[in-house]
Amino acid sequence: MRTVLGVAGGIAAYKAAHIIRRLRELDHSVKVVPTANALNFVGAPTFEALSGQTVTTDVFDEIDTVNHVRIGQDAELVIIAPATANLIAKIAAGIADDLLTATVLTTTAEVVVAPAMHTEMWQNPATVANIATLRARGVHVLEPAVGRLTGPDSGPGRLPEPEDVVAYALSVADAAGSADAAPGTGHAGQSLDGRRIVISAGGTREALDPVRFLGNRSSGKQGIALARAARAAGAEVELVAANIDSGLLTDLPAGTTVTPVESTLELQTAMRASQPDADALIMAAAVADYRPEETTESKMKKTGDDGLTLRLVQNPDILRGLVDDRIGTQLIIGFAAETGDAQTTALDYARAKFERKGVDLLVFNDVSDDRAFGHDHTAVQIIGSAAGEITVGEEFQGSKDDVSQKVIATLAEQLTHLESTP
Repeated sequence: MRTVLGVAGGIAAYKAAHIIRRLRELDHSVKVVPTANALNFVGAPTFEALSGQTVTTDVFDEIDTVNHVRIGQDAELVIIAPATANLIAKIAAGIADDLLTATVLTTTAEVVVAPAMHTEMWQNPATVANIATLRARGVHVLEPAVGRLTGPDSGPGRLPEPEDVVAYALSVADAAGSADAAPGTGHAGQSLDGRRIVISAGGTREALDPVRFLGNRSSGKQGIALARAARAAGAEVELVAANIDSGLLTDLPAGTTVTPVESTLELQTAMRASQPDADALIMAAAVADYRPEETTESKMKKTGDDGLTLRLVQNPDILRGLVDDRIGTQLIIGFAAETGDAQTTALDYARAKFERKGVDLLVFNDVSDDRAFGHDHTAVQIIGSAAGEITVGEEFQGSKDDVSQKVIATLAEQLTHLESTP
């Protein structure tokens, strides 16, 4: 795909190098069009070396080929990352005083804008109005992330991670391609514009007393990665967070709603409350199957040399309950972290769970020997069904962000399929 990457003059311009590399890995032809100020942060030789194409900023360069028009005409996708408040204002006003703004005015390709600026600039009424103008004209604007900004400041306005920018841009391109091929069929690929996705993440804790609990090793990293991927694909996202470290939650993109819970019963209540308005539910949280029959109001004391016997009662099956109460074409995805034993493989246990739960898709990973919890890389297989038969996808390995993008792409395809099936 012929892709133009516009780069504005902000500190986040260095991330453009990673975006170029990712696009080139995906066999895109990348033409980098920076502003003059962007070259104060990253030099033209860096952009040229990574893209394999010459870099210029002036509308009077290569005038014999009418470069300021040709670049926009030839583009199949335009990404601007980072987009500063100044550049956004120019584009909204239709100003074309350099090569990048002229390219935006002349292109008929999909335009994706990834803003990056200080929180005060992002929330300023002028920027809010400019963003609304761009969106009304069909420009796709990616919500900024929340996190550390220049200097000691922190808040919404951080450029999303390069892989999130690329994932969102490709979802836009996929959706546009599908609409061109079959008008009226709606979004395809990874696009989730206008969808509401509810994701559970982390691990539930069942209290024994005021200071002790029964829990599990889930960090919540996979659920956070899923939320990032869903937001990057344009969805409205609610993350039901079961005991996730607050430091990890800072990786969530702006606009993500977080509902904190602790126990399985609290998780059930939150998911049930969010189900009616959701297009899809993803149950990525590690849920306790049992809880103590009794919880003491004060800390239990060790007495003598005897051990401690606990009586546990079974928790409700949240996932099965959500499936039983699904609404319309609502899509429900479960996760299965399994280990095998002498009689049965981990995959066979996952197949059985898929049938038992009645979900649309089950994301299975083998956690034998501590191979998934807390780590940044994982391997999964997606279990589904076709023509009444269980299907098991090939093992997919990668970072939890890579896996999340695959899951979200599959979710989007399934939503389209469900809604088109009589």
